[in-house]
Amino acid sequence: MSIPGMRRAAVGLTALAVAAFGAVASTPDQADARPRPVDVTLLALNDFHGNLEPPSGSSGTIAGQTAGGVEYLATHLAELREAAKKKNTITVAAGDLIGASPLLSAAFHDEPTIEALSMAGLDYASVGNHEFDEGAKELLRIQNGGCHPVDGCADGTPYRGAGFQYLSANAFKTATNRPLLPPYAIHKVDGVKVGFIGMTLEGTPQIVSQEGVAGLSFTDEAETANKYARELRRKGVEAIVVLLHEGGTQAAGGGINDCVGMTGPIVDIANRMDPSIDVVVSGHTHQAYNCEINGKLVTSASSFGRLVTDIDLQIDKRTGDVLTAKAENVVVSRDVAKDAAQTALIERYKTVLGPVADRQVGETTAAITRTQETLFGTTMGESPLGNLIADAQLAATDTEQNAVAAFMNPGGVRADLDAGTVTYEEAFTVQPFANNLVTLDLTGAQLYCVLEQQFVVNRVLYPSSTVRYVVDPNGTTAPTSDPCAGTRVVRGSLALGGVTVDPAATYRVTVNNFLAGGGDGFSALTAGTNQVTGLIDLDAFVAYLTAESPVSGPALDRIRTTAEAGA
Repeated sequence: MSIPGMRRAAVGLTALAVAAFGAVASTPDQADARPRPVDVTLLALNDFHGNLEPPSGSSGTIAGQTAGGVEYLATHLAELREAAKKKNTITVAAGDLIGASPLLSAAFHDEPTIEALSMAGLDYASVGNHEFDEGAKELLRIQNGGCHPVDGCADGTPYRGAGFQYLSANAFKTATNRPLLPPYAIHKVDGVKVGFIGMTLEGTPQIVSQEGVAGLSFTDEAETANKYARELRRKGVEAIVVLLHEGGTQAAGGGINDCVGMTGPIVDIANRMDPSIDVVVSGHTHQAYNCEINGKLVTSASSFGRLVTDIDLQIDKRTGDVLTAKAENVVVSRDVAKDAAQTALIERYKTVLGPVADRQVGETTAAITRTQETLFGTTMGESPLGNLIADAQLAATDTEQNAVAAFMNPGGVRADLDAGTVTYEEAFTVQPFANNLVTLDLTGAQLYCVLEQQFVVNRVLYPSSTVRYVVDPNGTTAPTSDPCAGTRVVRGSLALGGVTVDPAATYRVTVNNFLAGGGDGFSALTAGTNQVTGLIDLDAFVAYLTAESPVSGPALDRIRTTAEAGA
């Protein structure tokens, strides 16, 4: 049973707690006879995404401070352990430690990040969606060790695997219906047991390439957590923590230790979880919050190693129940000494990476951002960098594959481009997924279905310069079951290369393989025929930057509203 206290404010035993834990001692002698509670500290992070070096720009600040970088993260973790009882400290993470990583980590299949976090003392981590970017077999190699089957041991030394345990309770091998990885772990501290259940988001197949989740199935987060909570209790575990790669978002104005107007999947999931679950360490949304939901402490430490959540538990030594739980998100500031071992690791991999990262591939006339314009009152319209990438993908396939349009998914654009020289490393940071371009045939009618589906899944695709169409804010959003039934896109307004699209004609369109497989919910794209796989998206982007430099951010005039179009 959990009775959390928030923001460092401990909560005392209530009548409910008396019923759950037994009568409270009523005299000093009786109180002295009770064993003292066991103090346990959890240090939690999430969504590290391979940010070994301090992230830059807005990605490197939080709560008004510059933050992040594994050299500083390791030092802060050590200091937090020293402030608590070292032996009673457990370090945990809620997924996406790897994937969508900067070049320094991604060039070595994220082995540097796993080594760094192992050195920093990580004990347990749930599996996030990005841990599946290269498939289940690669995730098991990351856990267990061994050289990459294609690239070998790229830095010339053996890869020994993770020094921590990945946990995955709701990712099952479809053929056997058995978990891919251990669903939970039991950690003993001063005679009490603490259970950790690892969980990724149920919707992983919709946001990871089909190759990445081949042979796997994912189950409901709350139902699965409740199932394993019951199993843990049968093993005598009463203090239960879920490491969940799913999250929520505060309303505007909420600080890193607030819980203002929480929305998102985490709210429903926490409300459906069994009362025996005490703490939920969450992630995925890259937000910071410190909440109590349904009697549970629910936290998230933003992203990129900029925060550590310091969670203090008091556990009854006789019953194993959590008496109090409180948390604080602590900024990983850069005003502490760098951890020398982490510095050495970074320098070793930078040396191996050599001049590749610094190779100049282009130039920009001004900063080109991924910031989206507002469409229908929400930030889900075009962006300068997104449009530029779509232009690059069209340029890579217009001659070879006769493509007349290209579309890019917003989630695949991971960073801005600064003004001036663009290096290979900077281009990689923008597009780190190594997706292949796929050119396919769609009829005009199918193209309208794809565009209508944008408003079903709440993700507007970035269009190439050849695309123009008009959207109606008063139009009808299609039901999930039939994206073609929507009327948000004004019929007759879609033009490619200045020519109005004929619903019965066929057009060659380029997307990445993630979208072609129905990623981000774009099932309408799976109807495409005559698919031809082409360049890696990063290679197309680099080639375009080199050929067209200096480049500028394209105008945001490819999607217009009826008001703007005068319709």
